[in-house]
Amino acid sequence: MKTTRNYAGIPEEFAQLEKAKVVLIPIPYDGTSTWGKGADKGPDAFLEASENMELYDIETETEVYKQGIYLAPPIEEDSSPEAMVKAVYSTTKDYIKRNKFVTLFGGEHSVSIGSIRAFNECFDDLTVLHIDAHADLRESYDGTPYNHACAVYEASQTTNLVQVGIRSMDSIETTIMDKEKTFFAHEMVNDEYWMDKVIDLLTDQVFITFDLDALDPSIMPSTGTPEPGGLFYYETLDFLKRVFEEKNVVGFDIVELCPNPQEKSSDFLAAKLYYKMLSYKFEEEAVEDDYDNTYIAGSGSGNTIKKFTDNDEE
Repeated sequence: MKTTRNYAGIPEEFAQLEKAKVVLIPIPYDGTSTWGKGADKGPDAFLEASENMELYDIETETEVYKQGIYLAPPIEEDSSPEAMVKAVYSTTKDYIKRNKFVTLFGGEHSVSIGSIRAFNECFDDLTVLHIDAHADLRESYDGTPYNHACAVYEASQTTNLVQVGIRSMDSIETTIMDKEKTFFAHEMVNDEYWMDKVIDLLTDQVFITFDLDALDPSIMPSTGTPEPGGLFYYETLDFLKRVFEEKNVVGFDIVELCPNPQEKSSDFLAAKLYYKMLSYKFEEEAVEDDYDNTYIAGSGSGNTIKKFTDNDEE
């Protein structure tokens, strides 16, 4: 993948690991996708779009990049799906242990197996908020449990998994899915209270895994498996803003951008969505314009980060 000196071309003073509150890990991986290929090109397209994006957020009246965003070296492990998941897990956990707000940009959705595993080990009573068109609950697919179709199976067994926007799945996944914590797109469209219901199911600490095909293909066509009937931009932002306001989001990943050189709007939507999520997370700090380098991951919402020891396995 191409190297980018700083995320979004931000000044060096806001891009240094030591001072940054946020870490962004690119993962250009597309090892298990089964239809539309190209998610490995997603991080480059996202970063290029970010470099051409205005950094003042009108809604929050903030410039969140001033909280510091460190662009980590990309994870480029492709020897096997299992090796990739382990690399994502260990890298994510390392940055969490440095008390950073860790974000990741894929790559296809199997990368989230590693990120979710790391966050679940580091934060107590974690909810995984899975926003996606697909259930991704297969225990194994194409001979491996580290497939994009298995992205949240492990989370369904080890965390409080809440799924939003689902509109495509295999019958076998109905035997795994908790339908009381699943919000199907065809029901959401007629339920004005779906956001309230989702938030009521979340624990205090939330990790968001956002598959871009959750969005309607009319606004996000550049995904590997676009599905009709998805979320639209402003309802998505309304929902995310409420989650960030009412719960303690401890990190997030965004996956499945498959860029099309002839269609740049998807790249820019992904870039804006990422920046919006950071703006919601750090709105209070950014409004105060207090560039404080002592961010404690998940602080401010009663978070309990698990304790690490010298013997803690990576």
